[in-house]
Amino acid sequence: MKTIGLIGGMSWESTVSYYQIVNEVIKKELGGLHSAKVLLYSVDFSEIEEYQSKGDWEKSGDVLSEAAMNLEKAGADFIVVCTNTMHKVAPQIQKKISIPILHIAEATADALHRSNIQKVALLGTKYTMTQDFYKEKLIDAGIEVLTPGEDEIETVNDIIYDELCLGIVSAESKGKYLHIIEELARKGAQGVILGCTEIGLLIQQKDTALPVFDTTQIHATKAALLSLDCA
Repeated sequence: MKTIGLIGGMSWESTVSYYQIVNEVIKKELGGLHSAKVLLYSVDFSEIEEYQSKGDWEKSGDVLSEAAMNLEKAGADFIVVCTNTMHKVAPQIQKKISIPILHIAEATADALHRSNIQKVALLGTKYTMTQDFYKEKLIDAGIEVLTPGEDEIETVNDIIYDELCLGIVSAESKGKYLHIIEELARKGAQGVILGCTEIGLLIQQKDTALPVFDTTQIHATKAALLSLDCA
């Protein structure tokens, strides 16, 4: 079994889900008392968020690069960055290490292909929805990406940072998300990507008829299978 290097804490709420999913998959695959070999480096999200808001991506990349280097030194065989948004600095991190990064958007594109999804709605932080670093991975895979309007983007982003990252899950916010998902479905979306690792705390498949692609579930499952050379 390979050792998974998790860079977490962005937020710690969703990092808990990563650890749980990885171990559930290993248990399912191997049975008995088996659990995953995991190294976790959890950063201070307040520091990362401050750099995000200032647009200082290089500095936030330095923090995550240091985490990745420490995980490699500790024996990790590959890196899993437990957040969608910070994959913006994945190329910066990769330059500092010799082990691979399992990219969350590439794992998601694979899942979309398996479900024959050609046009998908993307919800996430404003950075993920408006910048190219994430969407281009999907577009390069032949998938058309739909995002909400400007006001809805702010709504989705505010709920992530002001509520979900603090562990707050409200029925009102779920209603807002579902309304946005319905609007994107009317525009032709065949599925919806929960493109922030916290959104899965709020929205599940039972909440909408549109196929849901929870990036936390997809990414963590792929990491577990990769550790077994099954991915």
